[in-house]
Amino acid sequence: MDWSDVKIFLAIARNGTLGAAARALGQSQPTMGRRLKALEEAVGHALFQRTSDGFVLTDEGSAVLAHAERMEEEALSFERELDGQGKQLEGTVRIASSEWFGTYVLTPLLAKLVAEHRQLTIELLTDARIFSLARREADLAFRITPFKESGVIQRKLTRLDYGLYGIAGTADPGISGGSGIRLVTMDHAFETLPDATWLRETFPQASIGFRSNNREVQAKAVLSGAGIAVLPNLLAQHMPGLVRIAIEPPPPTRDAWVGYHGDLRRLRRLRVVLDAVLNGL
Repeated sequence: MDWSDVKIFLAIARNGTLGAAARALGQSQPTMGRRLKALEEAVGHALFQRTSDGFVLTDEGSAVLAHAERMEEEALSFERELDGQGKQLEGTVRIASSEWFGTYVLTPLLAKLVAEHRQLTIELLTDARIFSLARREADLAFRITPFKESGVIQRKLTRLDYGLYGIAGTADPGISGGSGIRLVTMDHAFETLPDATWLRETFPQASIGFRSNNREVQAKAVLSGAGIAVLPNLLAQHMPGLVRIAIEPPPPTRDAWVGYHGDLRRLRRLRVVLDAVLNGL
């Protein structure tokens, strides 16, 4: 059995369609289809049921899924162990973070680093979803929650202070529990975050004017007059026109964490990137 065919099996199982799986692996959809057919012929079983909504695992496919995932873990561990021996400051470091943190905090630091080291390449992935360090979806990840994956080395990076922001002329939101005030806050998927909860509890009479899971979008909504929002101070300082509103108690702070898989602890380029961020904050 070809390991690359097992990777295709896993990609289709996780993404549900040939097109999405092809994009995940950087291959063409026809190639994915041919390789899946070859794998099913090799094992003598149909691994997926083809439906109008996509690919669904058959009983045989479900039975071997866990085995395929263990094969993947061993293969990735093999790659990480070899990568961890790398001593040269060259190659790619794939980094995952939230949009605003990647844009306003990491990019200036990382751009300076690659300007100094011409053989180093940074790949910065900014997304709200959690990237897997074990599956090498990222080499280094920055999050506002501690890591729960086994084998991950993590440390607290910095304390993130938040403030309440509006624009010039914004009425005092503390009057009558925020009556007449419009809020810019997180979408429903993230409404349990501490700052979203603080907004609801601090201004129970306010109404929601705008929701987004993107902090920069929230900031621009405030600048356009949609309401007031809790924003990271590190982001707000890059947004001329935002006015910080004094209020007690202030919005809750958050801790930023950084993590990488333990197999990469000896990878020199990763250590250099991490040191550049730590020293730049």
